Amino acid sequence: MLSRMLLTTDTIGGIWQYSLDLARGFIERGAEVLLVTLGPKPSASQRRQAQSIQRLRLLQTDLPLDWLANHPKQLIDAASVLTDIAARHHVDSVHLHTPALVHGAAWPAPVVAVAHSCVGTWWRAVCGGPLPADLAWRADAMARGLTAADAVIAPSHSFAAALTEHYSLACPPHAVRNGRRRVPAVARRNDCVLTAGRLWDRGKNIAVLDAVAARLDVPMFAAGPTIGPHGEQISVQNLRLLGTLDESAMAAAYAGTAVFASLARYEPFGLAVLEAAQAGCTLVLSDIPTFRELWEDAAVFVDPADDLTLAQTLRALLLSPMRRAELGSAARRRAASLNVECMVAGTWRIHAALHPVHATPA
Repeated sequence: MLSRMLLTTDTIGGIWQYSLDLARGFIERGAEVLLVTLGPKPSASQRRQAQSIQRLRLLQTDLPLDWLANHPKQLIDAASVLTDIAARHHVDSVHLHTPALVHGAAWPAPVVAVAHSCVGTWWRAVCGGPLPADLAWRADAMARGLTAADAVIAPSHSFAAALTEHYSLACPPHAVRNGRRRVPAVARRNDCVLTAGRLWDRGKNIAVLDAVAARLDVPMFAAGPTIGPHGEQISVQNLRLLGTLDESAMAAAYAGTAVFASLARYEPFGLAVLEAAQAGCTLVLSDIPTFRELWEDAAVFVDPADDLTLAQTLRALLLSPMRRAELGSAARRRAASLNVECMVAGTWRIHAALHPVHATPA
């Protein structure tokens, strides 16, 4: 049996909830979990979440997150500290929230790394051309980690394929789709459009949605931060900004929305889309490989550069309650297959395969 596991996590975004869901699942299978935070300290509510899980120990560090580090040595130093923690606590298996922390460290147990995102593939999809220096060393760290890890997980087959192509990997990552526990909310569905995510991220294509919002007779709301950690910023003229909402407020926003739109040009998975689908929203999504893989026959797809067609599509859907109901039901059914139980079981099998003698079945 896998008796003790180390998981690293990020307290800023969706990786926090992902890590807690994995921890619960691993604990149900008999493991103890050491959850190690990098970057900003957990909030009081996050600490309460972690403390409510039996056999989970929360360890806070001052280590930088990979995407907030200023130079390669910070990643190497962080990996060294993490290996010391893993050795001191005699863990059987290590689960890292990024491959960038793998390379160059003497890990005392097998390492599974999750590629939630990647600056190399992001740049290729959003900007194109040679990587700038500040991103190039991060992509190099990702490349080395992808090769050095005992196993790598990607949240979709499409992203696994993108990583394999971009980094010329001999062994493609395992595809284990993300899952989300549905947060119930009751609201009257209104004739409006919602988008959500890191609005400052150029990959989210918010400028196109802002242009479309001016062509609609109903409001288009946008939830999420407009300023990024490195000073990235987006200003909008037509979208109605909701700011960063907590889990219950976000659930209410989904429940009260007729149509959820994402025009992302880069998306390894798309947790906001899954949450909107769980709430039964009609999905209008950019026609990119990830969204096609996950939401084929359960969404309407549009060219992410075609704001005119998007506006026409949204207007037609807003005038057709029956079509919206059909699509919303299809999205909800598809979302039911993207659940936490499947995510945990798939991840556990990968860890267990690295311990064939001792592991228990998923």
